[in-house]
Amino acid sequence: MRVLIVEDDPDLRLAVGAALRGAGFAVDAVDDLPAADEALWVNSYDCAVLDRMLPSGDSVGFLAAKRTAGLLTPVLFLTARDAVADRIAGLAHGDDYLVKPFAVDELVARVRSLCRRAPRAAEPVVLRCGDLEMDLGSRQVRRGGVLLTLTRTEFAVLELLARRAGEAVPRAELLAHGWDEMAAPATNVLDVVIAQLRRKLRPPSLIHTEHRVGYRLAP
Repeated sequence: MRVLIVEDDPDLRLAVGAALRGAGFAVDAVDDLPAADEALWVNSYDCAVLDRMLPSGDSVGFLAAKRTAGLLTPVLFLTARDAVADRIAGLAHGDDYLVKPFAVDELVARVRSLCRRAPRAAEPVVLRCGDLEMDLGSRQVRRGGVLLTLTRTEFAVLELLARRAGEAVPRAELLAHGWDEMAAPATNVLDVVIAQLRRKLRPPSLIHTEHRVGYRLAP
């Protein structure tokens, strides 16, 4: 599950990000609304955590505009403003409201709850390419009926390739899908994961290199 944090206090931003990553979330963190707007345009998030008062203004107005434009991502507001009117304004557009100071464990629990509410587009339960099958519900992968053991990153990379089977998927998209922004993947880390996948999938190879582009999954 991927979470966006929008918080201008660097210490709090780092602390919240560390807590969520420790709980198993992929996290992107920015410090103001323009950067949040760009992140929401580029990525899909299961939840967003917004500080109320940011350098560019009140994030309630920002979220109201995004909701009008069709944003469905669940949002948790963080704020020192605990008046009833402030809570009502936040909940009018957001999904939850947590007053500072707060317990980090409570924030993680609230984010996890909101992620379960995130709307999900209808998707195939099983992705197939040749004799490869990926069960997205059970997160099981089989080739020729044989169950394979993949790491979280290997599964994420293979899932994107399988969703776009037959298409050359750019390296940048595979990196964004498999690693969050703090992972700072080295230039060859994707190649290492691809090599591991090829070994686990066994010949004949399903993953093909597209020179200067990325990789393609095809029988």
